[in-house]
Amino acid sequence: MTDSQTRNVERQIEWYGEPLGDRFGRLLARLGLSQAQLAGVLGLSAPMLSQLMTGHRSKISSPAVLSRLLHLEAMVADPAWAALPPDEQSRRLADVRAVERSTLTTVTSEVQPAAGAAPARPQPAGDPVTVVQDVLRAVASAAELEAAAQMLEQEYPDLAEALRVLGTGRTPDARAYYARILAGPA
Repeated sequence: MTDSQTRNVERQIEWYGEPLGDRFGRLLARLGLSQAQLAGVLGLSAPMLSQLMTGHRSKISSPAVLSRLLHLEAMVADPAWAALPPDEQSRRLADVRAVERSTLTTVTSEVQPAAGAAPARPQPAGDPVTVVQDVLRAVASAAELEAAAQMLEQEYPDLAEALRVLGTGRTPDARAYYARILAGPA
């Protein structure tokens, strides 16, 4: 693995919690799909999927693709997945392929109901900034969020900033912060 690939895999771990090769590999094994087929479900080209898996690329640049990945992972993690008839599995994969919403603008119920019941569908969540603010403010007071940010400041300054801006800041400032974070590294 080249230095560039190693750096990209390190970034993937930072951004996604683990190398994308591991995540995609689990899906390939669970679904019994080829890389090209998985790429089709996710809305990627097969070469792009391969580049992400091998660390030649570090980032999933499309929020819709990331949304499909998260939805697919949750769907196949359900123990009931293996019991579904093949045609139902195929239909659900087609549903994932059709998802266009971003992970930041959709709340998804990934656990599918038993065979025969209608599958859960993503539901709009509203303004993602106010949703995050509401969640943070529901679990902690402004003083608690600030105290948590102070505890994190030394080791995790970016997380501390997120808690401050999204948890205790004004909504216009939180929206500006959100836009800056989504824009990614310059």
